[in-house]
Amino acid sequence: MLDRKFSKEHGNAICSSVNNEVVNPRMARSASLAELNLDTARILEQPSVTMPGTVDKEMKPNPAIMSIQTPAASTPITSSASYFQNHTRVLAAIPHSKVEQVAEKLYLAYENGRDVYVFGNGGSASLASHLACDLGKGTSMDGNTRKRFRVMSLTDNLPLLTAWANDSSYDLVFAEQIRNFAQRGDIAFAISGSGNSPNVLLGLQAAREAGAFTIGLGGFQGGKMKPLCDLSVVIPSDNMQIIEDLHVSVSHALFTLVRNRIQLRAASVRTAAAGAG
Repeated sequence: MLDRKFSKEHGNAICSSVNNEVVNPRMARSASLAELNLDTARILEQPSVTMPGTVDKEMKPNPAIMSIQTPAASTPITSSASYFQNHTRVLAAIPHSKVEQVAEKLYLAYENGRDVYVFGNGGSASLASHLACDLGKGTSMDGNTRKRFRVMSLTDNLPLLTAWANDSSYDLVFAEQIRNFAQRGDIAFAISGSGNSPNVLLGLQAAREAGAFTIGLGGFQGGKMKPLCDLSVVIPSDNMQIIEDLHVSVSHALFTLVRNRIQLRAASVRTAAAGAG
């Protein structure tokens, strides 16, 4: 272990060992990084028993399977007009029946008092928070006093996310939260443009092990996420920005459809109550 002392005389840091031998700080730092890289490599080389095409039983990341890069867009976009022309083409191919099936599942989760867990990375993390806000608050309109939509974004608790990432692995930040909460009949709603984010795949696997219904919102060809989902909506595009644009649109459509169902149900309950009185 090296003790760090700062030399005011020379204006830079030196590292002195227990035997007072002066060591070049850059060399010491390089050695430390090399040791860290070696330890990391040893961890990643640990054997694991994997489910077909996904991850292992004990939820340890399998880097050989999980390290997949997002493919690049095949059609270059060089102007605003070409961007929105591409956008319009993809919009025309949205799988509306799948969107409506997801909305139905979300509504049934509400009716049955089940919990919905939404998660993703980057822009998808923001959308997970956005969708949870819409479903949780936006469905609590006037006249809806019977119950509330039980939904939580797994991207919002930063202390918990960083604790799992630091002490275990970033690949497990969603899976471990799902293990805390998910029960049979709940819904795990994963959002991933590529469909290949390791922590999303592990989260879905944990949800399946808990008996939850799994939903995916993806892009490209669905990625490795698609076979882990009981129901998925895949935006048929290879452009990540357009995929993310339409993920927001799909989430707004889902929220609107669910809210309308809740409003209709609340109205029928009020009508029935008035008739009985």
